[in-house]
Parts: sequence; C-alpha cells; structure tokens
Amino acid sequence: MVMKMEGGFLNNLGRVYAIYTGCFVAFTILIGILEYAGVPNVYLGYMYVAGTLTVYAVIGFLSRTGQLTEYYVAGRSVPAFYNGMATASDWMSAASFIGMAGSLYLGGFDSHAFIIGWTGGYVLVAVLMAPYLRKFGQYTVPDFFGARYGGNAARLMAVLVLVTASFVYMVAQLVGVGIIASRFLGLSFEIAVYAGLVGILVCSMMGGMKAVTWTQVAQYIILIVAYLIPVTILSAEVTGVPIPQLMYGQALEKVAALEKSLGILNAHANPFSNARGEYEFMRMVNFFALAFCLMVGTASLPHILMRYFTTPTVREARSSVGWSIFFIYLLYFTAPAYAVFAKLEVYQNVIGQPIASLPAWVAEWTKIGLVTLRDANSDGIVQLAEFRIQQDAIVLATPEIAGLPYVIAGLVAAGGLAAALSTADGLLLAMSNAMSHDVYYKIIDPKAETAKRMMISRVLLVILALLGAWVAGSLGADILFLVAWAFSIAASGLFAGLVLGVWWKGTNKPGVLAGMIAGFAVCMFMLISSEFYGPWLKGLLGDSTNLVAARGRQVAWPFGLNSISVGIFGIPVAFLVTVVVSKLTTPPPQEMQDFIDSIRIPTGAVKLADGEAPPH
Repeated sequence: MVMKMEGGFLNNLGRVYAIYTGCFVAFTILIGILEYAGVPNVYLGYMYVAGTLTVYAVIGFLSRTGQLTEYYVAGRSVPAFYNGMATASDWMSAASFIGMAGSLYLGGFDSHAFIIGWTGGYVLVAVLMAPYLRKFGQYTVPDFFGARYGGNAARLMAVLVLVTASFVYMVAQLVGVGIIASRFLGLSFEIAVYAGLVGILVCSMMGGMKAVTWTQVAQYIILIVAYLIPVTILSAEVTGVPIPQLMYGQALEKVAALEKSLGILNAHANPFSNARGEYEFMRMVNFFALAFCLMVGTASLPHILMRYFTTPTVREARSSVGWSIFFIYLLYFTAPAYAVFAKLEVYQNVIGQPIASLPAWVAEWTKIGLVTLRDANSDGIVQLAEFRIQQDAIVLATPEIAGLPYVIAGLVAAGGLAAALSTADGLLLAMSNAMSHDVYYKIIDPKAETAKRMMISRVLLVILALLGAWVAGSLGADILFLVAWAFSIAASGLFAGLVLGVWWKGTNKPGVLAGMIAGFAVCMFMLISSEFYGPWLKGLLGDSTNLVAARGRQVAWPFGLNSISVGIFGIPVAFLVTVVVSKLTTPPPQEMQDFIDSIRIPTGAVKLADGEAPPH
C-alpha cells in the first residue's frame, strides 16, 4: 500500500506541485485582502509563518518512513528536475536569500566573488563529484572515505570535518531565522531562534531525506516567488519594464547621479581600485581568494553532495546538477538588481530627508539593530555618513523601503524563512546521519537494527538543533561570514580526499589522513587566530602583519587576506601533504584500484575493495 501510494505520488509530481503553487498564490491573495480590510500586520505575519510551517509539517508527516534507503537517500527515486529544485533550495540558504544582495549593496563589485564562487562550484560538482558519488551508491560522504581508503580512520576524520563545517553553516541559518522572526513576529532574537527550530524539526524528524526532499521542493517555490516579486514591482515602477534583471542598469544610472550630487567618490574603471582610483593589489587577491574558496567549498559540502545520492541513476545525477544551476541562477541573476533598486530607494527617500519625517520602516529595523541612525551634526537631516543599514536587512526590508504593501513584505519574510529552514534541514540531516550511520553503526554497533539506527539519528538531530539554536541565540553573527567560513572548512578538510580519491589511484590511506588533518588544522588555526586572537597577534607580530583587530573578521594574518578566505591556506596544504605522503608510502592494493575504475564507469557494478557491492 505504501509503495503504491509512493508510486502514485512520483507519477503525479507536476500536478501535485502545481496545485500547491496555486494554493500558495491564493493564500497570499487572501493575506492581501485581509491587509486591505485592516487586519494588523502582526497578525498577518503570524498567518504567513503559521501557514508555511503547517505545509512543511504536513509534508514531513506524509513522508514519514521506517525504511533506511528512504530515510537516508529518499529511496533513490527523486527525478533530476525535482532533485535540482530541492538542491537549489538546500543550497540557497539565508546567505543567498538574505545576505547576498545586501553584500552587493554595501560592497559593490567585490561582493560578486560570492556569485562567481558559488555558481562556479557547481561546475566542479558536475565534473568531479556528483556522477561518481552516485555510482558509489552508499548513504553519506564519510561512507566514501571509509570505502575508498579502508578502515575507519579516514571515515572518522571526514565526520569531524563534516560536523564542524555543517554546524557553522547551520548557525548562520538560525541567525537568519532569528532576524526574520524577531522583525515580523515581534519576538526577541533569542526566542525567535528557538521558534525557528519548530519549522526545522517538523521537516526532517519523521521522514529524513525523503521528507526533506519534498519539503525543499515546496520551499524553493515559495522562496523564488518571494524573491522575484518585490524587485519586479520596483523595476516596473522605476523603469516601466517588469524585468529587473535587464533593467537595473537604468536604476544604476540614477544611483550614480545621486552619488555625484551627494559628493560620494567612486572607483575608476578598474574595479580593483579604491575610491581615489588607486590600484589595490590585496583587494584583487582577496576577490579571487574568496571566489576560489567558495568554488571549492561548494564541491565539498556534504549536505549538497548528499543530494546526488537520491537520484535513480548516474545519468539523472548529471542532469540534476544542470537543473540545480538553473534554479540557483534565477535568484543569483536577480540579486544585483535587488541591491541597486534598494540603494536607489534609500538615496531618494532617506538620505537628505528630515529625521522627523523618515519612513516607519527605519524605526522598525532600528529596534532590532539592523539599522543605525545618528544625528552627528545636530541639523535634523539624515546625511549618508549618519545612516547605516546592515547587509542582512536589505532584502527583507526592500518591500518596506519601497513602500509596498505588507503582504509583499510578509511574502519576502516567508521566502527567507523557507531558504533558511531548507538549508538547516539539509545540514542537520547530514550531521545526524553521519554520526548515527558512520560512527554509531559502522564503528560502535555494526549489528544495530534499523529502528535503533533511525532513533539515534533523530535524537542526534534534536540535540544538534538545540545546540545550534543556543549558539545562534547567544552569540549571533554575520550570516555571510559564517557561511564563508563553513565553505573554507569543508574545502580544506574534504576536497583533496574526494577529488584525489576519484581521479588519482595512487592516493592511499596514510596520504589522505595526513592531508585531511593538515588542511583542516591549518584552516582552523588561521580562522581562530584571526577571529578571536587578533589583538594579541597584532601586538606580538607588529602592525606590519596588517591585521585588523575588530573581532578579526577583516583579515587573516599574516598576509592581509580576509578571514572568510582562510581556505586559501588549507586547500593547497591538504593537496600537497596528501600527494607527498602517498608517494612516500605503500600504494593502494589492486582491489582498491579496481574499485576506483568501477565508480568511474557509468554502468556496471561497483567493486568495493572488501568484495561487497554497495546498495543501489
């Protein structure tokens, strides 16, 4: 009966999600009608959040399962189109939805490194990773390390890197949830973070990857609609053409004119120059270092690579990467337009205006600390230097900045919540599955029954979620910085072992262990030293280190590199150590080389070194 229902669902995916989309549009129209009828905004906010969370909970409940393959890899039955959509939702976290346009707003050209790195990384995924991991056919990324390098040492090291990177990434999502809930539900940030856990746990607790997959497809629909609508309306209002991706050049010309009238200096034609047109070598280095770390990190993130275990075939895995890039492109192609239209609205309606007559949104976002306003010269007029908006507020605040109805602002909040929850679900599942499957089942109790393994995974999922909420609520953080650090950590610890494990037969267990430990250790040392010990190191090494001590986030000593690019140290170290140690030690046996050959060929069985074939 269950299989029959599942088959019916899979054969009607288009109809199911078309109906879902229609219902979501109708729900949004209902919110608009209630707003017009005078229902207070705070109630509308609760309706948005409650409505979307209810949908996610229903999907999670209907997708509940007691089968291992469904819990870990969604039964390997997800078509490429829908897996691409789920991957995009899993991928487009709070950093992409909330932080990217804000980074472009504040950082301009330099912030394009995020777009280049994140999209370019999927080329590496398609060419180097996805088809071969799908052909391998097990449950987790540490599974590959365990099978490829033999024994449990490499598996355990992969789990350590996975949990570290994923936990940092998850905290960023919870910070995003806290920002959204605190603004639109009126909760304190600390409480809002824990409230977000409800939405996370209802998606993944009962159905694992099966529930998360179909929830993420639903979440992608919400987040992309929510992201496109406000900036499309702005484009129509400002340029007369509702295609912001093509028309924001006109808005940019108006921004440039306003900057000239406000006396703001711009860089010359060379993007790697300062406001006076002076060439900045380290600015260029930081740009490419960040793009490189994000690109390699993309191809190393376990919660993304896990998605390609869920497709029916190797061919579908390849196609799924293409669909992933397309669905991600829809948002990334729009982010620069968001930044430009938001800046135009701020310059026109805030800068140069009397403080007493500022729009209401300024006070609302000031309450939660994402907007700072001071009257430094006591003239009652807002000067550019007196107004500061944090990057995490740009997308969420744009509907209010532009004076759009609350139904649009609430829609954007629902989209941001969907982005944060979908990624948090994937990250939690990656961590709990790795710890329950690769540590508990593979090492501690290989005879554990299915029910016990799934129970342990669910318990770990709850513990990790609560711990992440405590860290996010207690410390807070910049979303983009946390995400970039997670990419560097994953890239430094996993990328060399994954790539060389597929593409160089000479990689052996001592080599990969030494490389993973060295890359991970170097990355963490550079990150921790720059972030938490900046003042001490500056005093010890002198000002020539160019170290900025403001919580260390500006540069990573001693070369003046941004701390978000610390992977630039760990990645080459991991490769170098892996290759050197592998060359100096005994090469892998012929059985292992046969295993490598078997996962490179799209068809045929996989030949594990121990003689067992993995489940497909």
